[in-house]
Amino acid sequence: MVVPVATWSRMLCSGIATLILWSGASLASTEGGEPLVVRYPDMSSPLDQRNDYFEQLLRLALEKTRDDFGDYRLQAVPLRVPQGRILRLLSAGEKIDVLWSMTTRNRERHLRPVRIPLTKGMAGYRLLVVRSDDHARFADATTLEALARHVAGQAADWPDTDILRHNELPVTTSGYFSLFTMLRHGRIDYIPRALNEPWAEVAQRPELDLKVEPRLLLHYPAASYFFVRRQNAALAQRLEQGLERAIADGSFDELFFQHPSQRPIFERAELSERHVLKLTNPLLPERTPLDRSELWWHPDMTDDVIADSAQHKVGRP
Repeated sequence: MVVPVATWSRMLCSGIATLILWSGASLASTEGGEPLVVRYPDMSSPLDQRNDYFEQLLRLALEKTRDDFGDYRLQAVPLRVPQGRILRLLSAGEKIDVLWSMTTRNRERHLRPVRIPLTKGMAGYRLLVVRSDDHARFADATTLEALARHVAGQAADWPDTDILRHNELPVTTSGYFSLFTMLRHGRIDYIPRALNEPWAEVAQRPELDLKVEPRLLLHYPAASYFFVRRQNAALAQRLEQGLERAIADGSFDELFFQHPSQRPIFERAELSERHVLKLTNPLLPERTPLDRSELWWHPDMTDDVIADSAQHKVGRP
């Protein structure tokens, strides 16, 4: 069947108009007085409260841009699925509009990153959760070769899994919650956790008799970002502007240093006493803003870490 040129023109114009309306709907809705709805994954549970800091940072970024972009409403979407599934939902534009996660080359190909490190690079500093009666086994793990005699536990879709394996460290994978039980039962020997994670995780599972290993610190360059769908440039722009303003006026650092999930780092990590094992990160994208020193937290493994926490008035929780 031959379609007249005039009909094709009407169809094309209608399609373009629909596409424009669809692509701009999420932010254009604020022009009519309706708040922008920003959906994010709620992965919290009684045993997993890691996300409160990121939720507060998301709210801070949106609040800083309210005058320019209009009102907003955050909507938590309960999702109890693996991280990889949540990433695919965002890429497809289903259920959520933003998430936070460690960046990789692959993730930046499929999603749009907001290149402001949300934990100032802290995601690349890793402490080890071990069995309480077993931490002496790590006393001689002063090299990667020695650490490789022990088996790490990770989730299969965490970037850290590939980073550890790239550095020739043995890894066994499972779901997040089951990792701690596997550790207790000796199926793995340690779980590397970001600096702001392990104490709460250990305290929430007293029956497993776990502890934070006191001597070692793994480090590789890493950044956690907000990610949005690739087509959602408007939300990415708003979040970037909001975070930049929070950095400029000091409210970003205030939240970073004062949030209860961060405080144990300065009170209990004893960074100056730890032996650092440096790993390479083959997943780190080339556009990571490593040249912007104000975006990164750099513990120098000396007493300056304690002085810095005092400067920011970090108290005990």
